[in-house]
Amino acid sequence: MRAIVLALGLILHACLAAGFPVEEEMLFPAPETERRELSILSTTDTGVLRPLIAAFQVREPDVAVRYTVASSQAVYAAIHDEGLSFDLVISSAMDLQMKLANDGFSAPHDSTATDRLPAWAHWQDRLYAFAQENVVLIASRSGLGGLPLPQTRRDLIELLRGHPDRFRGRIGTYDPELSGAGYLFATQDARQSDSFWRLAEVMGGLAPRLYTSSNEMITDLKQGRLVLAYNVLGSYAEPRLAGDDDAVVIELEDHTLTLLRTGLIPVTARAPDLGGQFLDFLLAPEGQRLLRDEAGLPRIDEAALSRGPHLRPMRLEPGLLVFLDGLKRRGFLDEWAAALSQD
Repeated sequence: MRAIVLALGLILHACLAAGFPVEEEMLFPAPETERRELSILSTTDTGVLRPLIAAFQVREPDVAVRYTVASSQAVYAAIHDEGLSFDLVISSAMDLQMKLANDGFSAPHDSTATDRLPAWAHWQDRLYAFAQENVVLIASRSGLGGLPLPQTRRDLIELLRGHPDRFRGRIGTYDPELSGAGYLFATQDARQSDSFWRLAEVMGGLAPRLYTSSNEMITDLKQGRLVLAYNVLGSYAEPRLAGDDDAVVIELEDHTLTLLRTGLIPVTARAPDLGGQFLDFLLAPEGQRLLRDEAGLPRIDEAALSRGPHLRPMRLEPGLLVFLDGLKRRGFLDEWAAALSQD
């Protein structure tokens, strides 16, 4: 009960004091006498990283952890625009994280744990990936009514075109205007194949539902409001749909994007040493095991990418910044809006 009361009070305080929209804030008191506080700003749901926080506090029993959850756009703005102080920033929006690092908002960090990362899983000493997650299609077998499960985007386009009444109002995807992760997935999809725009036009004629989180899409599919949801984080879908005979998770064979969930230490951090310690814990063998077994986030695994030729990892490089240019962003979103206006 104490944690719930603290969480509710902190959300109200954070929304008023920070000036940016907070979805959730939880204070994990130090198990022993508190001497230090680690503040984390994240797009990852509290429940996902709770086991990691608990394990970290076993190692550091005098550390309280204040964990704040916000959308990827809000996380970016809190650091880039408002200069707020957090010790570690975690986000699934690789492009926004890359921009923070590239623009000088990330402090350098180097350790034995970061040295073990492959070159593609970090950018300089400013930005580090701790999980790799496939971006998938999810489908309801009963909603499909015996229709075949699509295995490629061409299959999906033909399925939607051939059965518009079945899918009208019952296909979901991210809203790239409102979701940083959704914008990243859409722009990277478009870079991979022209089929993205054909798919967007077909979906546009079917009154798609637009979302700002994978969990909302998964919930609506489980409750029968959606038949298909496109560009959902597999790390959220797989544990929630495990054991559900009706739902299926599909990695499309023409290409499946692989996201890197990343962390950085802001230059405004009050306790950058604690931010670095928690980041190193996420990257260490114990942290990677807990991420996989308790949090359901796939660990950094170069071999997994080699075994999946259809997987297209989004690499931490300045090329991620191309679509963050103001004119390019506006042009992309205008094209997206036009594609979805196909009624």
